[in-house]
Amino acid sequence: MAVSSTSPTTEGWGRIKLLLALSRTPHGLLDMTTPAFAALVWLGNFPPVPVVLLGLLTAFAGYTAVYALNDVIDYRRDKEKLETSFFLERSDLDAILVRHPMAQGYLSLGAGIAWTLGWAAVAIIGAYLLNPICVAIFLGGCVLEALYCLLLKITHHRIIISGGVKTTGAMAAVFAVDPAPAPAFLIVLFLLFFFWEIGGQNVPNDWSDMEEDVALHVKTVPVRLGPERSLVIILGSLILTLVLTVLVFRLSRTHYAPYQTALALTAGLVLLIRPAWHLYRTKRPADAMAFFNTASLFPPSLLAVTLINIVGNHF
Repeated sequence: MAVSSTSPTTEGWGRIKLLLALSRTPHGLLDMTTPAFAALVWLGNFPPVPVVLLGLLTAFAGYTAVYALNDVIDYRRDKEKLETSFFLERSDLDAILVRHPMAQGYLSLGAGIAWTLGWAAVAIIGAYLLNPICVAIFLGGCVLEALYCLLLKITHHRIIISGGVKTTGAMAAVFAVDPAPAPAFLIVLFLLFFFWEIGGQNVPNDWSDMEEDVALHVKTVPVRLGPERSLVIILGSLILTLVLTVLVFRLSRTHYAPYQTALALTAGLVLLIRPAWHLYRTKRPADAMAFFNTASLFPPSLLAVTLINIVGNHF
């Protein structure tokens, strides 16, 4: 059995860290830049301060609940994974704190469920205050996340569901600041983060787990289609991501200077295309994991370009 050589404390701050690990908070904080970018790129300005503060709390609660929900539903599978030699051999963002603390016995299943429901309640209240449509989007995301987990050993096509889950934060953020956004903008925004999730997150992450997933009979794109076809999906999705990035800026309610769009494309080339091409050449699981980590920085880079635009328009 693969176990940790040093057990984390389960009292006080140590317990809080375990709960944050359950929700993969370091990754969740990066993901929070996605709804922030979506709201700001559409508005072209900052919403009122109360909306900003409520939006940040709601986004944190939503991502905290959904990531924890993943571990709650996958509890039995994670305990099965604990028996393999692969369990702790990770260096990705999701393993910065403690990987799957419930499966390792540091948290009870009941504590995980209570943590998940508590943050889900905060997210629902915040979403309702922002716009009731956001509640429906959040609940839809939870249902999709549960379905994604339940299809773990059934079909690799669940990757489509994963793409849908990652778009919910962006969709909700736009409705939080505008009750009637342009449909064309919403469609392009949805597709942008859908393909980023497929090419920059889901397939690379599953690639790094491929040996483990084969042993556990888990259905993923790399397991089902193999490295070569997986790389076609990765590169194709990332090229679409860059095209859609340009379209999102063009459909914004504010003007983006050519150099700002160029900055976003440069970030895409550095954070997405370059490491994907490196993976294409090496085909090593370690490089797939490194690519996953690098690709996670793409939404923050888009947010940075948006902030540059807003600040530039004020001075």
